[in-house]
Amino acid sequence: MKRKIYTDLVRWKNKSDRMPLIVNGARQVGKSYILQEFGKQEFENCVIVNLETDRALVEKFEEGITPLPIIQYLESVHSQRITPGKTLIVFDEVQSCERALTSLKYFCEQTPEYHVIAAGSLLGVAINRKKYSFPVGKVDEMAMFPMDFEEFLWALDKENFADAIREHYALNKPLDIHSIVIDLFNKYLIVGGMPAAVKEFRTTNSFVAVADIQNRIRNEYIADMSKYAEPATGIKIRACYESIPAQLAKENHKFQYSVVQKGGSVTIFGESIEWLKYAGIVLKCQKNIRGTMPIKAYVDLSDFKLYMSDVGMLTMQSGIAAQAILSPLETDNLFLGAIAENYVAQAFTANLIPLLYWKNDNTAEIDFIIQKGIDVIPVEVKSGMRVRSKSLNIFMGKYKCPYGIRISKKNFGLDNNIKSVPLYAAFCV
Repeated sequence: MKRKIYTDLVRWKNKSDRMPLIVNGARQVGKSYILQEFGKQEFENCVIVNLETDRALVEKFEEGITPLPIIQYLESVHSQRITPGKTLIVFDEVQSCERALTSLKYFCEQTPEYHVIAAGSLLGVAINRKKYSFPVGKVDEMAMFPMDFEEFLWALDKENFADAIREHYALNKPLDIHSIVIDLFNKYLIVGGMPAAVKEFRTTNSFVAVADIQNRIRNEYIADMSKYAEPATGIKIRACYESIPAQLAKENHKFQYSVVQKGGSVTIFGESIEWLKYAGIVLKCQKNIRGTMPIKAYVDLSDFKLYMSDVGMLTMQSGIAAQAILSPLETDNLFLGAIAENYVAQAFTANLIPLLYWKNDNTAEIDFIIQKGIDVIPVEVKSGMRVRSKSLNIFMGKYKCPYGIRISKKNFGLDNNIKSVPLYAAFCV
C-alpha cells in the first residue's frame, strides 16, 4: 500500500550528505513492509535482518561494531554482495541490540557510501533506558505513523477523492461528493490506520475481521509493556493505557490520574505515561496558557490530554457500536466527540504539528491551537453538523487571530473568518 514516507525515503537515498537513517514508530505501523518495498524498488538488492530474532547477528555486534566486518558477515550469511549505492541494509527491531544502534555512528564516519537504515518499534523507550548510547549527530531520523485518511483513500483506490479534497481545501469551495467521502470517513473511524487492519478491510469489507486484527495488535502492545519495562511498571503502563477511553469519555478530557486508580498521582503514573508516549502508542496534547507565538513557550506541563495513536484502536477499545459511528443521523453520543478529537490529533501528529490545546480561567476551551508562521490559529473540532461554539470567537478576539478553523461534518467554506473544514480533510491542515 502506498505510504507518504516513501517519498521521504527516496529523498534520503539521494542526499549527498546522507547519514544512516533511523525510522521510528509504534509497532505495526508498517515500517518493515515499507522498507522492504523501498529496498525492492530503489536498489538492486536488499539485506534485511531482524535483531529481535537473529541472535547470531546480535552476538556479532557484541564482538565488535566496526562496519566492514559486519558487512562481510552479512554478505556471507545472506549469500549476497553488498555494494555501495546498490544495496540497502536494514537493521529491523534495532531496540533489541544496543550495539547495533551504536554502530550507526561508525557506519556514518567510516563507510558513509553504504545505505543503512535502522528501524525500531520501541526505540523511544529503549533510548531513554540507562544503557543506550544514541549516535547523536551521526544519523538522519524519520517517524512513521498509522495511515492517515488520505492514505486510507489511496488504499481503497480513491486517489481522485484525495486530490479533490486537497483542491477544495485550498479553494474553500464545497465538495460535491461530500456525503460519499463522509461515509468513507466514518468507516475509517472504525478501521483506523493500522496497515494490517486497512488491508483486511480492503479485502473482506468486514468490521468484525478488522476488530480481530486490532485486538491482536493490542495484545502485542500489552506484551511489550511486560517485556520492555519492569513488572511493577508494566502493570501501571497497562492501567494508564486501558484508562484512555474512560479519560476521553469525561466532559473534561484532561488526563486525571484518579481515573486510573483512586489516589493516583504523577509520582505513581508519570513514568508510565512517558513510556506510552515514547513507544508511540499514545499522543500527548499539552495545555497552552497563552495564544501567542511561540506557542511552545507557554505550555503547562502539568495539564494534558492523552489520545491513542490510532483512532481505530480507540474505537475498538471503547466498545462503541459501529452503528453509532456509521449512522447518517445526528446523535447525542458524547463519545463521538472524543473519537473526532482523537482522529484530528492523529492527523496533526502525522503532519508533525505539535499537539496543544488552550483553556482560559473560566469555561472557554479550544481543542487545538497551531502556529503558522507568526500567526496562532485556533482549531475547534465537532463530531457532527452542530458547530456553535463561543470559545472560538473568544480566542480569536483575545489574540487577534487572522482566522480560525472549525473541523466538523460540514462541507468546505469560509464565513466570518472561520474556515470550515470537513473532518475527512484534517490531513490538509
